[in-house]
Amino acid sequence: MHSLERIGRYRLERRLGTGAFATVWLAHDDELRAPVAVKVLAENWAHRLDIRERFLSEARLLRRAGSSRVVQVYDIGELPDGRPYFVMEYADGGTLADLLADGPLPVPQALRLTAQAARSAAALHEAGIVHRDIKPTNVLLHTAPDGARRVLLADLGLAKSLAQASVLTLAAGSAGYQPPEQAEPGEGIDARADVYSLGAVGYELVTGTVPGPPGKVVPPRRLRPDLGENVERALLRALEPDRERRWPAAQAFAAELDRLAADFGGAHPDKRLDAVRGRLNVVTLSLAALLAAAAAAVTVTLVLHRPGGDDTTKVKDSTGRVTVEVPAGWAREVRDSGWDPRALGLPAGHEAGLVVADDLAKWSDLKATVDGVFVGVSEHGDVTARVDSLTHADCHEAGSRTFTGAGWQGSIRTWTGCPDGGSVTESALRRADGSTTPQVYVQVRERDGDTATPDILRSLRVT
Repeated sequence: MHSLERIGRYRLERRLGTGAFATVWLAHDDELRAPVAVKVLAENWAHRLDIRERFLSEARLLRRAGSSRVVQVYDIGELPDGRPYFVMEYADGGTLADLLADGPLPVPQALRLTAQAARSAAALHEAGIVHRDIKPTNVLLHTAPDGARRVLLADLGLAKSLAQASVLTLAAGSAGYQPPEQAEPGEGIDARADVYSLGAVGYELVTGTVPGPPGKVVPPRRLRPDLGENVERALLRALEPDRERRWPAAQAFAAELDRLAADFGGAHPDKRLDAVRGRLNVVTLSLAALLAAAAAAVTVTLVLHRPGGDDTTKVKDSTGRVTVEVPAGWAREVRDSGWDPRALGLPAGHEAGLVVADDLAKWSDLKATVDGVFVGVSEHGDVTARVDSLTHADCHEAGSRTFTGAGWQGSIRTWTGCPDGGSVTESALRRADGSTTPQVYVQVRERDGDTATPDILRSLRVT
């Protein structure tokens, strides 16, 4: 992408995010003296008329919604190179995913935020639009002049009119938040598809974990015992695989969540959560805490069924910075939208990363057998020192060895005899040319010994 300083009358300040099809910038409207967000179609898609039309359709749908609960569109235009852009309301409070960086939220807060998101979805439904991709990264927070916080739905890239949605033929959505009717081509959908996604958002806000596949969701009270039976019942009703058994509308779900939040009372400090946070602030991490933190810091975005080489599959994160090859049988599910290095005791932030496994629902359960890989990039701190300090009390430490290959050098530490009967390796890598950044942290869980890690590390590419 060519260097940009201005787009129309809007002065660019910094990049807010980059996705597969577009980049969003924080900009300043010098005429109105106000911050705005500017979304620009990526250069490599500029000549695809279908992608261009989908991009413009998002702006039209946002404008059509015309609600204070949905991101407002102010302007639309075209760069000199022909790429379209549109100018939106800037949400200064980040996203629900940002709030989750420190772990699950207090239950009343989680319920109220989910209720507000549900009312935002209801505003879309009233305008005849179904979102189809509600997840924490698409729920924004805007601070009003009086300090009050407003929840906004954003990113209507997959949204459709309800009339079109009733006869949709293509699968869409993000695994973990995706109702079963969106996962299979040929299934028509209605507003209850968004109710399922909202249930997944609420589930993640109270547990810190993305729910498993439809029909296989772990009851949230197993992860958050203080949750309360009524809260669990409300969330699981939203997550019903059979849409006839879900809440009939987003507004009804919102009303129940607000009632439950009021019944729950005050902040209700969660001692279990405080204990988990305390463990994450010390150098020695338990395997369970580390896996839970890694799983919560990434977002399920797709389910992989892609061919790789003869017996491997190549997986990329959402930014395209991280590429790794894993045994083909492992590459069934991937969460690809990054991680927060504070999970390893490094400076907080959002860095490129992914986790891929044969069953992500089992990734944080040490008693469940699973094959998978977590890769996290860090631009700050000392990954080697953090990995050297890790201990896994429930496993047997089997020693360390050095690694050199494919432009990387570093160390591999191995534990065997873990509760799932398998092994775990922890690797800290630096560039072999002596560069101090980026550093890479890699964790491999393997049910049949410790054989895959060297090949996985040799396949790793980070740009």
